[in-house]
Amino acid sequence: MGSGAIVGLVLLVLVVMVLLSALASALNIVQQGTVGVVKRLGEYQRTHEPGLVVIAPFIESLQRVDMRETPVPGDRQEVITRDNVVVTVNATIFTQVVDAKQALFSVKNFDIAIDALARTALRSVIGTMTLDEALSERERINTDVQAQMEVVTDKWGIRISRIEIVEIAPPPQILQALALQKTADQEKRAKILQSEGQQQSAINVAEGDAQAAVRSAEGEKKAAILIAEGNRQAAILEGEGRAQAVSMVYAAIQKEKPSPALVAILQLDALRDLATSENNMVVVPYESAGLMGAAQVLRSVMAEAPTENGKS
Repeated sequence: MGSGAIVGLVLLVLVVMVLLSALASALNIVQQGTVGVVKRLGEYQRTHEPGLVVIAPFIESLQRVDMRETPVPGDRQEVITRDNVVVTVNATIFTQVVDAKQALFSVKNFDIAIDALARTALRSVIGTMTLDEALSERERINTDVQAQMEVVTDKWGIRISRIEIVEIAPPPQILQALALQKTADQEKRAKILQSEGQQQSAINVAEGDAQAAVRSAEGEKKAAILIAEGNRQAAILEGEGRAQAVSMVYAAIQKEKPSPALVAILQLDALRDLATSENNMVVVPYESAGLMGAAQVLRSVMAEAPTENGKS
């Protein structure tokens, strides 16, 4: 084989290799979740969705851009709060490319740019807050940092989905002071709750005593009313009984038509009852003075009664 044939063979091999390389560069596969940005001689031409993409070899190139939401973990950094306390902050930023053309041509490396922007936004937001606010208002930090970053990233075609503060760590001496403060606050709250409980207990006891006194007074009042009503009813019944007795005695006397002698006997019987009572003094009515004469008459009548019947 001559030298000319060898040169021709080499040239043929080179041509085949170039054709295969051109074919390989012309046929491209874009995976799901990404898009392909086609540039012609360095100038943007079009954006391809996932699938087979055919480009012109040698003059066009394809660059793939991930359109999925991507978490970007940040490095720990020291930030000074408004009350001059140095805290260590770490945050994770969730980003998503919404415009591949802007993401490629508006900023050189959007991953590095987002990291630098997040550091600046964290310093800016936490620098306006005290340590207590920074520790208790993480949601506010997330919202404010996201708002500051979106002002810039919207121009890059990148959306900030959310920001999560992973850690806010004060210095050890500050943590110790916070622990002591927390313990003191808990003891204070416990004493307050205990005093409030004692106060409420005293109030409940006083209210119970007051209610018991009221009910006792109401009971005594009702008892007195019942006793008075009972006494009044007894007096009424006693008076009615006496009236009925007097009426019956008077009716019996009227029915039998008593003689003066019988009346005198009744008066003497009444005087006898008075004399036998436990009183130390007996007062004889003026009208009863005639009873003495009536007694003499009754005695004479009783003495004459056997003589009239024929007895000695």
